[in-house]
Amino acid sequence: MASVPFDQLDGVIWFNGEFVKWADAKIHVLTHGLHYASAVFEGERAYGGEIFKLTEHTERLHESARILGFEIPWSVGEIDEACRQLLSKQGFEDAYIRPIAWRGSEMMGVSAQQNRINLSIACWQWPSYFDPEQRLKGIRLDMAEYRRPDPKTAPSKSKAAGLYMICTLSKHAAEAKGYSDAMMLDWRGQVAEATGANIFFVKGGVIHTPVPDCFLDGITRRTVIDLARRRGIEVVERAIMPDELEGFEQCFLAGTAAEVTPVSEIGPYRFQVGEITRLLMNDYADEVRPRQRLAAE
Repeated sequence: MASVPFDQLDGVIWFNGEFVKWADAKIHVLTHGLHYASAVFEGERAYGGEIFKLTEHTERLHESARILGFEIPWSVGEIDEACRQLLSKQGFEDAYIRPIAWRGSEMMGVSAQQNRINLSIACWQWPSYFDPEQRLKGIRLDMAEYRRPDPKTAPSKSKAAGLYMICTLSKHAAEAKGYSDAMMLDWRGQVAEATGANIFFVKGGVIHTPVPDCFLDGITRRTVIDLARRRGIEVVERAIMPDELEGFEQCFLAGTAAEVTPVSEIGPYRFQVGEITRLLMNDYADEVRPRQRLAAE
């Protein structure tokens, strides 16, 4: 993480079609996205100067905006190119990229039909989402108080800013108890995900993961499933109840920021950092670095 506040970092930010100085990328306090969470975003990682699955992320950004009822006035191709140019201008090889689109400040109220749709893209260096030493041993998760809502009550297929409010609350509560993160259930009481990553379990050489019917089917999640199946490892997507955690041998998280992170503990349940988890950590690391992979081949 940055050692200085994010509004004081150096460099440039892509803002509504232009590169502006980092300190000049500002919005008004009466911006609709701030008051009513009418904003969607993406999290992407660059490895060796290439942004992993960039177009998939940008396509999801467009789809998230559509679900929230607005259209981003830049195409997928234009946003992809802006991300690449920004990475180059920042001079980073390995970095985190954050595009965000939001309704502006032209109207203030629940209804904001005429508000401008804004888009910015920032890029910074972010080596590891979790403490690197703890990550190798497996991080500890608390059980979150808040639950993922019924899709009939929230736009769960959108990577929308408002859906992360309960994630922040849950992660803060977990950290206050000495945990790294929290596992969230859904409104039915089934296992859902962590606060910013999908969750996987291993038992008897088979991987089990919740069906993403009320939370994001993450791009990293799909990548890990594909990597496992390439290895001939069976992956079962199904409803998982909390009392099943006692029978699982391994657990790990998968997300753009988290990458593949082993879990050693969820509340009273304990897990090993086992062979399948370590294998997928290594396979994912190889997958995201295409230049090194091609050189090895």
